[in-house]
Amino acid sequence: MNITKDIYYIGVNDHEIDLFEGQFIVPNGMAYNSYLILDEQVAVMDSVDARFTQVWLQNIRDILGDRSPDYLVVHHMEPDHSGSIVRFAEQYPNAKIVASARAFTMMKQFFGTDFAERQVVVGEGSTLMVGSHELAFVGAPMVHWPEVVVSFDTKDKVLFSADAFGKFGALDVEEDWACEARRYYMGIVAKYGAPVQTLLKKAAKLPISIICPLHGPVLTKNLFYYLGLYQVWSSYMPEEEGILIAYTSVYGNTKKAVELLAEKLRAYGACKVTVTDLARDDMAEAVEDAFRYSKLVLATTTYNGEVFPFMGEFIRHLTERGYQNRTVAFVENGSWAPNATKTMKALLANSKNLQFASTDVRILSALSEESTARLDDLAKELTSASPCNACTLDSRSEKGYVCKICGYVYEGECLPADFICPLCKHGAADFEPIS
Repeated sequence: MNITKDIYYIGVNDHEIDLFEGQFIVPNGMAYNSYLILDEQVAVMDSVDARFTQVWLQNIRDILGDRSPDYLVVHHMEPDHSGSIVRFAEQYPNAKIVASARAFTMMKQFFGTDFAERQVVVGEGSTLMVGSHELAFVGAPMVHWPEVVVSFDTKDKVLFSADAFGKFGALDVEEDWACEARRYYMGIVAKYGAPVQTLLKKAAKLPISIICPLHGPVLTKNLFYYLGLYQVWSSYMPEEEGILIAYTSVYGNTKKAVELLAEKLRAYGACKVTVTDLARDDMAEAVEDAFRYSKLVLATTTYNGEVFPFMGEFIRHLTERGYQNRTVAFVENGSWAPNATKTMKALLANSKNLQFASTDVRILSALSEESTARLDDLAKELTSASPCNACTLDSRSEKGYVCKICGYVYEGECLPADFICPLCKHGAADFEPIS
């Protein structure tokens, strides 16, 4: 597959995998992307998981025939991308290995060799000529490993972005980009918002036309949409107005309360209400939705004097990923000594800029008139100052305006003169029509 006249896709799809990184379910598999620049010299951009080495090497031969690559560029050393380096080096003994100094240290750890005689060490500001293509390297440490670099082909305006802008799913399966890209980002990258922000600022200075990530599809159109989502995600701001109710229930009484609360929220005009059973549903998707929406309701039983285990696990997933800038409400159940709300608030105590709802709901074993009334009060509180926002990033409308600073998209034919970007706080003067 041609990306441009000189750049080819040589990656592989993996439908054998059940858990990515040993924890994330991937019903549509994974893609391990690799690319090849064919010019007066040849550069192969990253390798693939070791289980697909032979397929990948054949992909190279299909394009080059008997010709040998001059370079293997290694942007990221995770084994799903570096697993075929040694076999490549054996197959093409004259090829140079291009990587950051930290990456070569990791090669020594993984493979027992750092290819000392074949190294081309690159970092921030380095360049590499591949015929008429110049690769400009940009440091991207902790996006999401410390050795990461990305590179920009100045001729074709292609950004080789390592794991940034990646997603779950093989390339031979049609599915929405944002859903699985969001789950991928929140599960794997979310902790490193500040490094992502640094990379986005560097990327903003480049005239990017195409993004080639190491997972997921090549991005060629409406790049403001993808850059804008990454700006939102890495700044820990809600992507859209909505409420996630995350609950655990032992004998069904907490579940009944959650279902009633969801009904009340919808009746009072909540834009979006999503309910997830933390014991049965995909935990990674629950984390994704918690970061996606502006409000979170945590409902659980008191268990061993604290909270039900799946709730504790969920909150730890949030806090270790930097959960912040949301409203959080609490519903607890207990037949004696209910303590879940106190425990949950303590688990969230170090999270930044969380606003706790003033209405806590306590259920003593099962719903009563009093606790039902408290649910009604909570529903009113959560919907009182949150009208549906039509100007979210959950659409790729062709009518609207995009912030030149951060990529936020305002949908509509007219941008108000006094409009202030909710992300970067710049005014209407820094917006331009979506082209």
